[in-house]
Amino acid sequence: MRIGAALLFVLGMRAQQIGQNAPPLGAGTTTFQAGTQLVVEAVTVKDKSGNTIEGLTAGDFTVNEDGTPQVIRFFEFQKFAETAPAVSPAPRAAPVPKLPHTRISAEAPGDVRYRDRRMLALYFDKSAMPPGDQLRAYAAARKFIQTQMSSSDMVALMAFDGGAVQVLQDFTDDRGRLLSLIETLIVGEDENAVPDASTSDTGAAFGQDDSEFNIFSTDRQLSALQTAAKMLGQITERKALIYFASGLRLNGANNQAQLHATINAAIRAGVSLWPIDARGLLAQAPLGDATTGSQGGLAMYSGAAGAVMASNLQRSQDTLWALASDTGGKALLDFNDLAAGIVQAEKAFSSYYIIGYYTSNAALDGKFRRIKIALNGSVQASLDYRQGYFAGKQFGKFTAADKERQLEEALMLGDPVTELTIAMELDYFQLNRAEYFVPLVVKIPGRELALARRGGAEHTVIDFIGEVKDEYGLTYQNVRDKVDIKLSNASASELARRPIQYDTGFTLLPGTYRIKFLARDAETGRIGTYETKFTIPNLNKEEKRIPISSVVLSSQRVDLRDALYNAAKDKMETANPLVEEGQKLIPSVTRVFRKSREMYVYLQAYEPAAQSVQPLLAFVTLYQGQNKAFETKPLAATEGMNNRLKTMPLKFTLALDRLEPGEYECQVTVIDPANRKAAFWQAPVMLIP
Repeated sequence: MRIGAALLFVLGMRAQQIGQNAPPLGAGTTTFQAGTQLVVEAVTVKDKSGNTIEGLTAGDFTVNEDGTPQVIRFFEFQKFAETAPAVSPAPRAAPVPKLPHTRISAEAPGDVRYRDRRMLALYFDKSAMPPGDQLRAYAAARKFIQTQMSSSDMVALMAFDGGAVQVLQDFTDDRGRLLSLIETLIVGEDENAVPDASTSDTGAAFGQDDSEFNIFSTDRQLSALQTAAKMLGQITERKALIYFASGLRLNGANNQAQLHATINAAIRAGVSLWPIDARGLLAQAPLGDATTGSQGGLAMYSGAAGAVMASNLQRSQDTLWALASDTGGKALLDFNDLAAGIVQAEKAFSSYYIIGYYTSNAALDGKFRRIKIALNGSVQASLDYRQGYFAGKQFGKFTAADKERQLEEALMLGDPVTELTIAMELDYFQLNRAEYFVPLVVKIPGRELALARRGGAEHTVIDFIGEVKDEYGLTYQNVRDKVDIKLSNASASELARRPIQYDTGFTLLPGTYRIKFLARDAETGRIGTYETKFTIPNLNKEEKRIPISSVVLSSQRVDLRDALYNAAKDKMETANPLVEEGQKLIPSVTRVFRKSREMYVYLQAYEPAAQSVQPLLAFVTLYQGQNKAFETKPLAATEGMNNRLKTMPLKFTLALDRLEPGEYECQVTVIDPANRKAAFWQAPVMLIP
């Protein structure tokens, strides 16, 4: 059953205003709005020999969407001139002093500059490539432009450095211009500039609070890739985005929503992704090269450390492969000639037909529309085209029933909505021999929520909906809340600088589950999705190690009376182990801590098989690299709670003021001297000034 819910303000970090609401329309202004949904399909038609069939007309094709015939309104044939590439002249003598920031120009009616041209966008993810890999990527781009670019190719240059997606060059066939920009990327710009208080902060380009949400680099990389695909979607022709990166590793299942959203955005925009692993063919030492410190412990002798390194490399390439296969591209992995990846994207684009139609289904419901295109008559040919698309989504003046239905449909969509940033933490604590209490904590940047004034008081409305399914796809638990937060003038101004934290809890049995959770700003209709797979272990079967719960890291204890919203305080106090004597421990979802605050560590150990409560020793250690930066004194736990599990709560308070800012590895060690058993837990934390 669902235990309860609470919505709290938590202390946030520095934030930066990145925009403002549009000004209201003047009095008496009347706005008329109408729209149609133009669907554009690129269709390759080849005979049995693999040659492109030319000379077809619109009357030779039949288009169906979800079984309904569609009327073709736009038809065009794109024919590529297969000319041998000519060697380009050397780059211009005068280097470009500063990398320009332009944009992808949308096609105007009657614009034919992209007709019969291959559209290749070179995208450099500098946030995911060390300097050596960046140089290899730039060299590959320079080689392709200088010696392999054909007369039919138009190339755009895009880059992402962790802040925002930058279009360095719109599509052009000016190889001299492209080579000059590549040279500027290689040399670098503003290398001698020293950041000071006047340096602009662009790290919040996607809305995350810099000090916390920017640590989710994988989501930012995928979100940036999604932004690039949407930019290219302004052009109706087929586009290939050649994605240079040093792998892309998902953090378990935490990035699945953003991964799906990125793939769907590329499909919707008619963009195929061609990832290139800039690391090339790696000959790794089993325990890493000289750029990393050696591992410690028995894992380096048993082979476990080497196996983990190999697994991490494979996982970082699996994501690139998934991006390519789901969008119609192909990944170049374990190959040193990176330019070959651009060439294979170029060769994959043969002459094709562009078919456009206005869909008869005008609903902006975000659902998947399946497309079927066939040739009339007895022509024997193979057709290659995208098999469908997700319709757009729109939030307008809905009734209460419409808004509820829109939120429930968003929960069911296969295309996750990622307009709001969401971070989540799931923990588990054993209640009895069968059940576990699972607190769920969600954090949303406060500045991403719109404020409105009603009745003279500022407030913001947030809708929450989620469901927990077991491994068989059956819904096991669900949550639905609508929270109207009334704020004073002072609190309203703080909302723009502080994240909001929502928490609830469930009672679950051991097993594997998947949770999908949505939050919606009811003022603007912007929705964020978080989905992940998690496992509740059966601690009753743990015999080799000490059974322990999840470890909660926090920097705050708050009085329950200070909660802005509390649905069921009595149930929360009795079931939630994070609530004690009217004080609630607020988990740090992002595990970012200030030096000026203390860090609280809480976990539970269980000794159900012991005839009497056995004393346990526990301590917390912070490592920076291979060096031990801090360690608490051993805590002797001698008294257990009065239950059959003999629950031993372990609590620590760490003073962080003597530590230097940076990344640390937090390790919790629990030892049972009498039975010679132990338990270990590790997680990265970030310490900021």
